[in-house]
Amino acid sequence: MSETKLVAQTRTEFGKGAARRLRRAGQVPAVIYGHGADPLHVALPGHDTMLALKHSNALLELDVDGTEHLAVAKEVQRDPVKDVIEHVDLITVKRGEKITVEIQVVVEGESAPGTTHLQDATHLQLEVEATHIPESVTVSIEGLEDGAKVHAADVALPTGATLVSDPETLVVAVNEARATEVEETEEAAEGEAAAAEETTEA
Repeated sequence: MSETKLVAQTRTEFGKGAARRLRRAGQVPAVIYGHGADPLHVALPGHDTMLALKHSNALLELDVDGTEHLAVAKEVQRDPVKDVIEHVDLITVKRGEKITVEIQVVVEGESAPGTTHLQDATHLQLEVEATHIPESVTVSIEGLEDGAKVHAADVALPTGATLVSDPETLVVAVNEARATEVEETEEAAEGEAAAAEETTEA
């Protein structure tokens, strides 16, 4: 994943009032942590930050008053009603450094006829290079039969990535497809109606 470049400005005003003024001006308050340095309070461009953080584990190249900082988002606070970003906590990283991140698991393919699958884990923790964070990992269930299970240890990882999650973590289970309770109830009702008609005709 390539980094997204953002120009940030250092902040000297703090508190809720200052944060509201920043957001009204189209900016997002943020704090950069990491590598033993004091927290750095910055303001990020609102629209560009929102676009960058649509991707999980986005790598950001921040220009803070002429100094470059590589960072990933640790926590993003959003307004639950307006769905706008209110605050971002960032962790600085270095090129070549390995970090632990949660990566989305994407299931692809079709299991054997007459079966269905249940995805138990939607994310796995991996240790990856900070400048090579994958957007997702893929699990194929193509042709898997009833009773098949895919655990974290079975997932093919990108080059250079190491599994941090428990290898025994259940990711996907394939089971025989069963009619839902609604379908079963409807079928029973139809059967009863048919039986009643036959009795009436008799």
